[in-house]
Amino acid sequence: MTPTPIELVATVLFALAVLHTFSTKYFHRLAERQPAHSGIWHLLAEVEVVFGFWAIVFVLAMMAMAGPSEASSYVDSRNFTEPMFVFAIMVIAGTRPIVWLAARLVDALARLLPWRNGLEFCFSVLALVPLLGSFITEPAAMTLAAMLLARRVYAVNVSDRTKYALLGTLFVNVSIGGVLTPFAAPPVLMVAGQWNWDLVFMLANFGWKAAIAVAVNAALVVFVFRRELSKLPSGESGTPTPAAPLPIVVLHVLFLAGLVVFAHHPPMFMGIFLLFMGVATAYGRHQDRLILREGLLVAFFLAGLVVLGGQQRWWLQPLLMDMSSDAVFFGATALTAITDNAALTYLGSLVEGLSDEFKYLLVAGAVAGGGLTVIANAPNPAGMSIVRRYFRDETVHPLGLLAAALPPTIIAMLAFRLL
Repeated sequence: MTPTPIELVATVLFALAVLHTFSTKYFHRLAERQPAHSGIWHLLAEVEVVFGFWAIVFVLAMMAMAGPSEASSYVDSRNFTEPMFVFAIMVIAGTRPIVWLAARLVDALARLLPWRNGLEFCFSVLALVPLLGSFITEPAAMTLAAMLLARRVYAVNVSDRTKYALLGTLFVNVSIGGVLTPFAAPPVLMVAGQWNWDLVFMLANFGWKAAIAVAVNAALVVFVFRRELSKLPSGESGTPTPAAPLPIVVLHVLFLAGLVVFAHHPPMFMGIFLLFMGVATAYGRHQDRLILREGLLVAFFLAGLVVLGGQQRWWLQPLLMDMSSDAVFFGATALTAITDNAALTYLGSLVEGLSDEFKYLLVAGAVAGGGLTVIANAPNPAGMSIVRRYFRDETVHPLGLLAAALPPTIIAMLAFRLL
């Protein structure tokens, strides 16, 4: 496919945005060296701002090249349902009643395990919550798991190696843990209707393999870092999550369920979200601070990815379609690191006549690579926004995340390819 000038500009800006995500520490240093302009440098050092910022640059460039009307039409043609949904479900999943309920479920599983202290807790969070993502959606699972790890593990002064290992494993497990159903993982959702993948198909071809990989990944990271994790206090560090009255917990679960049911209907789920905001305000004594800022930043990030990603079809689709069935598995895993995995599977769904093996390997590779970078899977920015304040300079280094995510990614690839 021959790219248009606008597509070339979008691709250049997309590449700059990817490089920007690897360069946030540089902007932190600029803020220290130039205190007069520290505000703008700190803003550009926020990973969640990166793609939104470069998307604005692209829209301005498009206005200059094709006119305001063409730029407005392009933005209007984009589907921003996912950024809106991730914002809404992040905020509700991060409320005190939902986190309290999730903590009780995790503790219940932990009591069944032979380990003690932080070992059984970390295993339960990394094994149970990602699989719950197949039912409450991946963004909700990511939010819950990240908040539980932040309160019980990251708030304690554990080493950077442990922090990165847990985060990399969490990202990979959430990416593969959502494939038990056809509606929870964005890369699966993009193709499930087109390829007639129902619940039975997902469980038979993806679900049991993903469950094994999730458990193995959780067990491995707990085993490798057992000395440090076994020293964690048994209770939550910092401010524990107070118990919430049962009616309030049930009401929040209903809000969460309503968002999941109407996840593809923005007027419905935003109406539910606004009703939730009213209830949260009325019963503020049962709430901690709502993560509105974090949710908005993540939505801004994903919206920028939608705007810039919409112009990458000219090179992504031919690249994918030129691969054999075997090559597409590894190619999709690698490409996911530099672009959203849902975009890859969506492009695949547009092609007629693909073999069943090609379809399976495309999606398997896309979900297996969903933890390699912050942009690889839509829920990743949500998790990073919650835990990054516990990292040095409040920055999760992309290379550190990549190195931490590689071992669980390899386990996921082996599970999908060999089982």
